[in-house]
Amino acid sequence: MAARPAPVPLPDPGFPHLKSRVIERTGHFYYQDKDDLLWERVRKRLRATGLTDSGAYMALLEDPISGPAEWGKLEAEITIGETFFFRYAEQFAALRETILPEIIARKASTRRLRIWSAGCSSGAEPYSLAILAHEILGESLDAWRVSILGTDINDNVLKVARQARFGKWALRSMPDEQRNRYFVNAGKDQWEVRREFRSLVRFERHNLLSLLDGTSPLEFADFDLILCRNVLIYFHPDTVARIVGALRDRLGDDGWMLLGHAEPNPLFSTMMRALNLPGTIAYRRGAGDALSPAPAPPQPKAALQEWRPLLPAPKSRAPASKSALPHPVKASTAPSRRAAGDFLGDIRARADAGEFVAAADLCRTALVTEPLSAALHFYHGLILRALGRPGEAEKSFLKSLYLDKHFAMAHYHLGLLLLAEGQSTPGRRSLTHAAQSVAAMADDCPLDEGDGVTVKELRDLIRMHLDAATPSRRKA
Repeated sequence: MAARPAPVPLPDPGFPHLKSRVIERTGHFYYQDKDDLLWERVRKRLRATGLTDSGAYMALLEDPISGPAEWGKLEAEITIGETFFFRYAEQFAALRETILPEIIARKASTRRLRIWSAGCSSGAEPYSLAILAHEILGESLDAWRVSILGTDINDNVLKVARQARFGKWALRSMPDEQRNRYFVNAGKDQWEVRREFRSLVRFERHNLLSLLDGTSPLEFADFDLILCRNVLIYFHPDTVARIVGALRDRLGDDGWMLLGHAEPNPLFSTMMRALNLPGTIAYRRGAGDALSPAPAPPQPKAALQEWRPLLPAPKSRAPASKSALPHPVKASTAPSRRAAGDFLGDIRARADAGEFVAAADLCRTALVTEPLSAALHFYHGLILRALGRPGEAEKSFLKSLYLDKHFAMAHYHLGLLLLAEGQSTPGRRSLTHAAQSVAAMADDCPLDEGDGVTVKELRDLIRMHLDAATPSRRKA
């Protein structure tokens, strides 16, 4: 008879204090209801240090000499990150077509470009930005001061980032011709970023919570562009709002910000100007809250027109008004009776700009014309929830699912709403239905009305929320 594996030891009495200190230091509220997962990672460090319990390990962390290094090792254990080049292709299309050309045109007199990749993991994002800036500036690059800063709390991933070596998985979005153009084959299925792109990037350790307590370096300021993607979902919602506000304050005038697709927050639109770009939302810091069109980007050079990273065609999104666009557009007349798809762009743009009452009114008007549109009921639910009307929002999500029982994002947001209202069992059930609805889909498939979220990202989010909503099953 095969021997049974030894049971995993339960957290000891000192673990709650250790967990509290970990969350306080890192901001990773993700672990608030995940004792088993955090304990598994702590036990790795206990074995590595030869210590027997959380109390002794906490004493090591608090030691002024050995503590800082051990904190770095623990933070490396609990930080989860997966990245690859040109991730979220629609955002990189927006960077290439609109955002970077606008910044370059506006900064032509100073010829200075400052970009911050916050939560950069192993460096694929800042190196992707370096490639993009290099290609756009072309022969004029030498006349510019380009600084791309990549930061992360995890020392281990920063060491990897500085080496600038990546395997095929990190380069999976790139065809062979471009891989050979931007990388040198380093052998053993490893590829090294070419020196001309590496020279634009530097890496530093940084904890986003330091933005809130005043210990973040003062030179982290006056950025033209900040990206903070796939990081905020691990923080408490209140902390997320404060971090985004602090990041906004580190932008220069008219600076741009891109956030992750996975957890949109209507509050962000009250902090900055929200602009609809094809397939994504971008934010800009500006004087006052009034929206204004961005300056028209310069015409790209012929060399740029020939260069195309492997990006999917961006989704079409009709804006609510000229003011929400990066460039002016001609007004058009619409027939009195409009199809649901004609309304959706206007509804999304108004909601993204924080105009929830107007967006709700537009939803009601659209539903008179198209009462059987699952997408319209879905957006009505999102907007009603933003207006603080959870009961009506739940009904709208249910109507959407009645019309399309496989609507993954409707199941997902209904689940989040129910969990927020304290309805744990039906909330978990809705999240499970969301996972089941995408079970047969490829990991990299973008979801309808998911604002760029892929099947894999939705599964990860569902798993995180289910873990947080499920009581710990620990032995007495």
